[in-house]
Amino acid sequence: MRILLLTRYERLGSSSRVRFYQYIPYLQEHGVEVTNSPFFTDEYVKRLYTGQAVSKTEILQAYLKRFFVLASSTAYDLVWIEKELFPWFPAWFESLLSLFKVPYVVDYDDAVYHRYDLHPSPLIRRLLGRKIDRVMHHAALVIVGNDYLAERAKQAGARKVEVLPSVVDVQSYKTKPAAARLPFRIGWIGSPVTAPYLDGVGEALAKLSQEMDIHITLIGSGEFDPFKNIPTTRHSWSEGLERSIGEMFDIGIMPLIDGPFERGKCGYKLIQYMAAGLPVIASPIGVNKQIVRPGENGYLAASTAEWLDAFRKLGNNAELRLKMGQSGRQQAEQLYNLSVTAPRLLDRLSSVRSV
Repeated sequence: MRILLLTRYERLGSSSRVRFYQYIPYLQEHGVEVTNSPFFTDEYVKRLYTGQAVSKTEILQAYLKRFFVLASSTAYDLVWIEKELFPWFPAWFESLLSLFKVPYVVDYDDAVYHRYDLHPSPLIRRLLGRKIDRVMHHAALVIVGNDYLAERAKQAGARKVEVLPSVVDVQSYKTKPAAARLPFRIGWIGSPVTAPYLDGVGEALAKLSQEMDIHITLIGSGEFDPFKNIPTTRHSWSEGLERSIGEMFDIGIMPLIDGPFERGKCGYKLIQYMAAGLPVIASPIGVNKQIVRPGENGYLAASTAEWLDAFRKLGNNAELRLKMGQSGRQQAEQLYNLSVTAPRLLDRLSSVRSV
């Protein structure tokens, strides 16, 4: 089987890395030839995360490159697309693929359609509000990371919908037994785009810091740092570093606000924490409510009081952290492991290939 893979980013883009690139070795081992053409480069992502301007010429080149790559789509058995072919452009080319009987699979790990249907501009809402629904409708298969996204695909009339969670290669994550030590190490991993969610736990952490010795570690937050009076270490993201969080953190957190876009998130950082043998605390938003099993692998917290209570329980009990971390690791191995989802993905892709 020959697949034309059209990701949004190169390897620095977490969605492309998690939903596509980590599967390529398994697909190739099973006789699948994958030709990849990302839309944006790693340099684009670096500038985006650091707030630097992106040239209009670079963006135009990305659109032109994607257009010419599509001209070869009929030479493949399947086109595998991340989210959409052309951002901020109508779904004309997805419709053309369908018209010319070129089967395509489209993958979503967030509610990208809300960028259009909830856009503040009435013109954008009118022109693109139903764009992603059209992309889903014409796809041979829609792969999504959670039930919230699956429901949208079904409403759009997608022919086949497969829920495939965002996963990690669990065995590549290092674990370390919980220790009764101070400071209590609270960790977060993400990107500058998601870092503002940390504001939601600022009050709880300020109160906790008055009760015990704590230290916060942020990976990938960029310059964002809401914890001015709490010892905080910030690291730039790297693949090697994220696999070492089990040695760096005592617990992992995932605060969110309750919004439409957030309900479509796939809880990826929770999966990373659990793979590293860490207990978790998360906002009870979207798929977080499925991943977190309160009292078993961590806690859900909707208010400052609930966050503070969860911090206290875990901060004062190393044995509880160890027990919850082990439970989370086991859950990750069984449900959110690359070795579990890769065969499923291959089977689904094979089922819609052209013949």
